[in-house]
This record gives sequence, structure tokens and C-alpha cells, in this order.
Amino acid sequence: MRVWPFNRHSRYTVPTVASDSLHFVQEALRREIEDVLVVKESEARGLALRWSGTLLVEPARALTTIEPRFQPYGFTPFLKREGDVTWIEALPLANVVARRRPVLSLVLFILTVISTLVAGGLWTGSLPFLTFNPLLQPMKLLDGAPFAVTLLGILGTHEFGHYFTARFYGASVSLPYFIPAPPPLPFGTLGAVIVMRSPARDRNSLFDIAVAGPLAGLVVAVPALLLGLSWSRVGPIPPDATTFGDSLLMRLLTYLVFGRIPEGMDVFIHPVALAGWVGLFVTALNLFPVGQLDGGRIAYALFGAWHRQVSIATFFGLLALGAAFQSVNWIVFAGLVVLLIGFHHAPPLDDLTPLSPRRYAVGVFCLILLVLLIPPIPIQ
Repeated sequence: MRVWPFNRHSRYTVPTVASDSLHFVQEALRREIEDVLVVKESEARGLALRWSGTLLVEPARALTTIEPRFQPYGFTPFLKREGDVTWIEALPLANVVARRRPVLSLVLFILTVISTLVAGGLWTGSLPFLTFNPLLQPMKLLDGAPFAVTLLGILGTHEFGHYFTARFYGASVSLPYFIPAPPPLPFGTLGAVIVMRSPARDRNSLFDIAVAGPLAGLVVAVPALLLGLSWSRVGPIPPDATTFGDSLLMRLLTYLVFGRIPEGMDVFIHPVALAGWVGLFVTALNLFPVGQLDGGRIAYALFGAWHRQVSIATFFGLLALGAAFQSVNWIVFAGLVVLLIGFHHAPPLDDLTPLSPRRYAVGVFCLILLVLLIPPIPIQ
């Protein structure tokens, strides 16, 4: 998943609440939580109503108990901790039905199929309107099918990993929206996104939804890369060749297929292997622990309130990576992080229940996986 936006207003709306009514609601909701929280302090911040105190039951049970009680008032409860203080925060988020757009998903997918077919043809020397006329020879577009089918298989598996895991947890989520990218962009697509229309219930479900995409995508990308490498060849490096950078995992897989590559030689990869390389690269981009990328969501599940600091550190890490290897690719990506993604992450409804030890171990593995997947210089 390239960008996984969560907009609280996409499924929830904030209604207008009169100040006198807000005071009445505050007292009513306080009575509704007295059997799960010993209230020590209450306050109102704008339309947000908050109560601090000591929970009488575990957080998951508290959320399950008070959530249906808050719904008739048009409020949604969030459980959080600020310092050593536990808070129940009620926000006037009225649940609404979001309009589904399956036709838009289908149209974007078809356009992405065409754009990746064209991109795949470019890597095989089959250039529309240059080496053939696609209006007269439309079947020649299938020269790009090995690349297009492999890449869309990786991206589709990634996105549906998110989709089905989100559905398993009862979250409201859109179908994947594929993003076509016509030439001169080299791969025919900017990836795909899904839209989470509701907050995650807790850190464990947030983690599972986030991690399902990259791991599912790698299940397809790694075998595709190995297969494509078996169809590739080793040859002398021409002076004007486009070079795709090797990550540590890419070096390992190349070594398993070809052994040691002689000096002055390189692997000329098959389109299927190129699609596998793209799959590894976009997985690496998504695993950066910043904002609402997959890695950002994993970082929130791991580090909670430290998520913003981790995101900012990642931004400066990208700048340092670009400077160390003199790679403008990472500088550009760092700029896109600031402009399009940012450092914010919306909290789950239950931000108190910690991540399970097993998930924590998988999260650490994902951070290690990021190191294995980063090519110091992606493309030159």
C-alpha cells in the first residue's frame, strides 16, 4: 500500500452541538462510564469531552461496554493515556454510511493495466507509436504482459492483504484504488491505495492490518524475482545502461541464482524480475516508519505516542541516506513524505491495550526487513 489515508471525516461527521446541550451530554456520558472508570477529573476541549481516572476493567472490555452507550448521543469513545493519567475521550463523531465506488476502482484498475502493459513494452523494446501502431496492432501491447501481470499481482496481493484483514476486524475499508502512470514514468503505476473509513479498534488490529500488506506482497514478489532472475542473463555493462540498485536481499537472491558476478559484468534482468525488483522497492518505501504508510502504522502500534518523533527521525534519515549515497531519489521521497503524507497518525479507539509480544517481535522483524530491502541508490 503506497499511501493509506485515514480521514476521520470520511466515515464520521462532526455535528453541530449547542453549548447548553454539550453540558447536558457531558453529565449524561459521565453517568454512563461510572461502572468502568473512577472519575477523578472531567473537562471539555471544544467538542471533545474527557474524563480521567482509574479503569475498573481492562481497556478492551471498557470500550466494548461504553461504545454502544455513547452511540445514541452521537459520540464515539477513545481510550488513551497521557503521561500516567488514563483518559476516556468522547468525540461527537456521528457514524455515516460512506458511498462505495466500485466502478471507480474498476476503471482505475483497467487504466493501470494499460499503463503497465505500455511500461512493460518499453523494457522489451516494444514501443507504442514508435516500433508499432497500437491502434492497428493492439495485440503487440501484450509484449509488456510479463512485467504488467507480475507487478499487478504483487500490488494486488499487497492491497488485498490490507483489505481482507481490515474486513476480518470489522473495519470499514474501500476497495483498492490503483494509480496509473503513463510514460515517461518507468513502471506504469504509482501503486495503489485503500481508504480506511473508520479508526482501528486497538493497536493489535492496527498492526495486523498494516503488516498484512507488505508480507502478503513479498510472498508474491520474492518467488517472482527468483523466477525472473532464472530467465535473466549476465553480460558486460554498456556505458549508457539504466541501473537498478541492489538491496541486501536483492544481492542475496542474485547470488543464489548467478553466484559471484565478475567485475565489469552485471545482470540484465527479465521483465518478470524487474517487476519483482519494483515489488521489493515499493515494499521498502511502505515500510518506512513515517506518517500513515504501512511502516508508520506499524511504528504507531509499537511506539504509540512516540510515533511523531519516529516519523520526524525517519524524514531526516531519508535526507541523510540521500546525502550519504548522493542519491536524489531519497531526497525526493523525503519531500513527498512532508508534502503528501506528513507525520500525523490517528489513534485507535483503544490506545491503552499494548501490542502483544508476538506482534512486537514481528514489528521488529519488519524494521529489519526494511534495512534488507533499501537499495542505497534505487535508480541511476
